[in-house]
Amino acid sequence: MEKITSFTINHLKLLPGIYVSRKDKVNDTTVTTFDIRMTRPNFEPVMNTAEIHTMEHLGATFLRNHQLFASKVLYFGPMGCRTGFYLLLAGDYKSRDIVPLITEMYEFMRDFEGEIPGAAARDCGNYLDMNPGMAKYLARKFLDTVLYGIDDEHLIYPAD
Repeated sequence: MEKITSFTINHLKLLPGIYVSRKDKVNDTTVTTFDIRMTRPNFEPVMNTAEIHTMEHLGATFLRNHQLFASKVLYFGPMGCRTGFYLLLAGDYKSRDIVPLITEMYEFMRDFEGEIPGAAARDCGNYLDMNPGMAKYLARKFLDTVLYGIDDEHLIYPAD
């Protein structure tokens, strides 16, 4: 069997950033899959499930309510390796195109106060596994170290 696209990226050279993972055609629409990489794979600790779960709830809520992108959001969720998130958008995009959206989303996570949306037994299958404090810390770290002043090294997958 052939490796899937995400397994062909050299994770030893991959830095935190926003990358176009793949583009697919569904009927007449291009679907762009983004790799939002928050930690450096195999060099930094992965995120724990509680904070990544919190960020998933906040990020999905933000994106699906966004004035410009709500109708284009197909999926937002964590990577199994717990180093970041995947975002699937209807449309043909480059990484740089969504930097303002991702920055706004992480600012929303960093500044969020109150009850985490959907963090109730009726709404979520694991509602107790939340860590808002650490989610806010990680959002702030990603903003400060990656998103504010992002460059091509953090927007284009490294050459093997």
